[in-house]
Amino acid sequence: MIAAQAKLVYHLNKYYNEKCQSRKGAISKTIREVCKVVSDVLKEVEVQEPRFISSLSEMDNRFEGMEVISPTEFEVVLYLNQMGVFNFVDDGSLPGCAVLKLSDGRKRSMSLWVEFITASGYLSARKIRSRFQTLVAQAVDKCSYRDVVKMVSDTSEVKLRIRDRYIVQITPAFKCTGIWPRSAAHWPLPHIPWPGPNRVAEVKAEGFNLLSKECYSLNGKQSSAESDAWVLQFGEAENRLLMGGCRKKCLSMLKTLRDRHLELPGQPLNNYHMKTLVSYECEKHPRESDWDESCLGDRLNGILLQLISCLQCRRCPHYFLPSLDLFQGKPHSALENAAKQTWRLAREILTNPKSLEKL
Repeated sequence: MIAAQAKLVYHLNKYYNEKCQSRKGAISKTIREVCKVVSDVLKEVEVQEPRFISSLSEMDNRFEGMEVISPTEFEVVLYLNQMGVFNFVDDGSLPGCAVLKLSDGRKRSMSLWVEFITASGYLSARKIRSRFQTLVAQAVDKCSYRDVVKMVSDTSEVKLRIRDRYIVQITPAFKCTGIWPRSAAHWPLPHIPWPGPNRVAEVKAEGFNLLSKECYSLNGKQSSAESDAWVLQFGEAENRLLMGGCRKKCLSMLKTLRDRHLELPGQPLNNYHMKTLVSYECEKHPRESDWDESCLGDRLNGILLQLISCLQCRRCPHYFLPSLDLFQGKPHSALENAAKQTWRLAREILTNPKSLEKL
C-alpha cells in the first residue's frame, strides 16, 4: 500500500515538474504579452476619462488584478476610486450580488460617479460598464496595438480579442476591505477546525471585490435593480486560504489536467471550479498533515471524485456563497460529458500512475 502510494506521489511530482511548470511558464509569457496591450489601451482610456485609472501593475512577477480563466482567456480587474459615500447592501435577494446605495444624507454630487447613480440612489454597475465599454472601444482605435486588438461586440461585457488568440475581459470593480458580506456570514462553519482563527482573520481582512459584470445567477430575470447590482468576488481571500502544504501544487495539477483533457464543448469546467473544490477538500481534511507532499495523491484523487459527484448532480456550490451554483446555465449534456471524461482521468491516474507521463 505504502509502495503504491509512494509510486503515485513520484509520478505526480514528475508531472508537476514537467507539465505544470511548463504550463505556468507559457501562461506567464502570455500574460506579459497580453498586459502590454491591455496597459496601452487603458492608458488611452485614462487620457479620455481620468476617473478610470489603470490599476494593472506588476508586483513580484505577477500582475495585480489579473485572473487566468484558461490559457487563452483572462480577466483584468480595474479598481475604481472612491466608494466611500455608498452603503454596501447584500440582503440575499440577489444571489452572489450586492448593491451600492447612497449613504443617508449624502448628496449625489458628493460622488465621483454622480451620473451613474439611479433615481433611487443606487450606483449602477451596468451604467458604469456601458460608459467604460464606449471608452475602451475608442481607445482600441487609438492605441499603438490597434492592428492586433479588437473589441468583442456581442456582449455587454468589456472584452478584447488580442492577436485572434486571446480573450481578455476588463471589469471595473471596487475593492472592499475591512468588511465581510452578510451573505458569507456562515463562514467559517463552526464544527470544522479549518482554517483556524488566525487564517480566518487574514482572509476576512483581505475582503472582497464588487465587479461590474453580468451576474449569471440572474440570467433571464434581469429587472433594472438587478442590472444595477455588483457581483461579489473573493479572489484574494481564496488565494490566502490555499497557502501552505501542497494545496497550491494540487490546484496547479488540476488546472493542468483541465487544460489538457477537460477543455470540452459547452465549456463545462474552468479553473475556478478547480479552486473551489480544493477549498472544500481543505474542509474535509482540516489537519496540516493531510496536506503533506506524501498525501498529494490522496488529495488529488479526493478532489477528482468530488468533481465527478458535482458534475453528476449538476451542482457546484460557490465556496463562500453556497446558494450560488457555479454550474448554473451550463448545458446538461456538457456536464455529463465532463463527468465521463473526469472519471476516465481519475481511473487512469489511480490504476496506473505511470500514465501521467502521457496525460
